[in-house]
Amino acid sequence: MSEPLTLPVAVSADWLRDHRDQVVVIDSRWYLDGRSGRDAYRSGHLPGAVFADVDTDLAAPAEPGAGRHPLPSPADFAGALGRLGVGDSASVVVYDDAGGSVAARLVWMLRVLGTPAAFLDGGMRSWTGDLEKGETVPPAAHRTARPWPADLVVDTATVQAESGDSGSLLVDARAYGRFTGEQPAPVDARPGHVPGARSAEWTANLDGDGYLAAPEALRERFAALGADAARTVTAYCGSGVTACHNLLALEHAGYSGARLYPGSWSLWGADDSLPVETGDPRS
Repeated sequence: MSEPLTLPVAVSADWLRDHRDQVVVIDSRWYLDGRSGRDAYRSGHLPGAVFADVDTDLAAPAEPGAGRHPLPSPADFAGALGRLGVGDSASVVVYDDAGGSVAARLVWMLRVLGTPAAFLDGGMRSWTGDLEKGETVPPAAHRTARPWPADLVVDTATVQAESGDSGSLLVDARAYGRFTGEQPAPVDARPGHVPGARSAEWTANLDGDGYLAAPEALRERFAALGADAARTVTAYCGSGVTACHNLLALEHAGYSGARLYPGSWSLWGADDSLPVETGDPRS
């Protein structure tokens, strides 16, 4: 593997073809409706791509006090990356078939640890080459365990303390109906959102063709939500997956230091002692 690359948050299919031998390609397809991402991978994946399981490789086991997709321990994540062939000097491109909303989880995890990583803009539909079937098993790689940056990962107590603070922006990546509580999902314990949060559906990070919007368009989007005036910006979603798409979009727009609330609504909404807001007072 050559020296690590300097990567933006997203790369095109043409770029990937030109640099295929310089990156580890990872398929991270996952479905909220229970379909198997691994089965989809086995049915056809980008040549040489390895499969990362959101539930087991990119998260610790779900539990009541941590939400559905807690961040894995540094040691467990390093072990998963080593099995995927992602060594200390690797550069990584991750793809899905959902606008980057799933791939963003691994991309964000890698980028905050200093590993060059990007998602494939447009996902599988942007790839016009042949696909492979079955499993690709890469050679194991050495991966050093690195702690999650404390300034980029926040817990429930921090979110609760900042709720209602005009200097703290909390953005919710879920569909608007889930944010307002009008369309509660079966996976949510309660409808609604964290009090004071702003609705920022991850899909609005894409342009009309389904690709990541231009930096200036994203800058305008997040500025309208209050990002320019905020001391802190924190992203959450259902369980800390699609929130990462907002974090990457913020970076693409030129913002730095935005944080992830990994427990997200799966943790907050399940705790009856925490307040819930429904509707959207800003609409």
